[in-house]
Amino acid sequence: MILGLLDEAMTAGARLAPACAVLCLDPRTVQRWMRAGVGDDRRAGPRAKPKNALSEAERAHVLTVVGSPEFRDKSPKQIVPMFADRGEYIACESTVYRILRDSNQLHHREPSREPCHRYRPQPCLAIAPNQVWSWDITYLRSTRRGTFFYLYMVLDVWSRKIVGFVVHEVESSELSAALFEACFTAEGVLPGILVLHADNGSPLKGATMLAKLLELGVAASFSRPSVSNDNPFSESAFRTAKYRPDFPSKPFDSVEDARAWAADFVRWYNTEHLHSSIHFVTPEDRHAGRHLEILEGRERVYAEAKARHPERWSGETRDWSNVATVELNPEPDGEVRLPA
Repeated sequence: MILGLLDEAMTAGARLAPACAVLCLDPRTVQRWMRAGVGDDRRAGPRAKPKNALSEAERAHVLTVVGSPEFRDKSPKQIVPMFADRGEYIACESTVYRILRDSNQLHHREPSREPCHRYRPQPCLAIAPNQVWSWDITYLRSTRRGTFFYLYMVLDVWSRKIVGFVVHEVESSELSAALFEACFTAEGVLPGILVLHADNGSPLKGATMLAKLLELGVAASFSRPSVSNDNPFSESAFRTAKYRPDFPSKPFDSVEDARAWAADFVRWYNTEHLHSSIHFVTPEDRHAGRHLEILEGRERVYAEAKARHPERWSGETRDWSNVATVELNPEPDGEVRLPA
């Protein structure tokens, strides 16, 4: 019955996670039931109370101890060892935590900021250029100790083309906004189409930058703090840049030298680099739509080679099909959504 209700809801357009939340189920549990082909809810129902459970009097004693003036500012991980030093055992730490949670007394007690849950960024699906962009800033070493140059780079997720870059001696939200507006204008992007994903650094999400995105009608998306995997496309491009054989082994003498190197790298990356994730076409060719003809030509070459010597092929020829869609931060269950 449970799986039937979920099927009905998803057929009507609901997503799995919200539908499971209504039924107080974890989506991964439902997916496991679906893979196993059980046909319905596999929950065993209410369980009998364990024979070794604490009595009500013992639970009340634990609450009294934890709430006493001596221990009310301490965690169960401190209270239990302190009682053991006195030769008394009240319960294990996990049991104390469980009793506190059942009594609605498990709250943040320290003067520090309460921990908060960081949610994954919303998934986005790009099916053409200029729908989802990713951008970031990386350090370039200078010959002056303790100072750096900063490479700002904006990347189209679908084509992998670097649509804009600049090198500055400082990081700032104003410079970020200026670069993005230049990219937006050069690419002729229309308002309400583009999603821009970035890390959580202040130059990337400062007030000036956010105001510019709002002005241009661009949806903002941000990674979780200290989670580089949420911005994989920019991180991958920076790694390609810094591990190329011609990346300088010594720091840059001046910002002009850094800009000259960055310009040469971007030209190579866009027009010469055969990107593996898009079946080895250049980002520039894919961005302009020329990749389809290139991939079709490769497909013909392989088909002719197989026709000449079929005995040399044990299966199908190499896959030279077009990579039609690219996902940014897909859902764990594989669901995706179109850009907002």
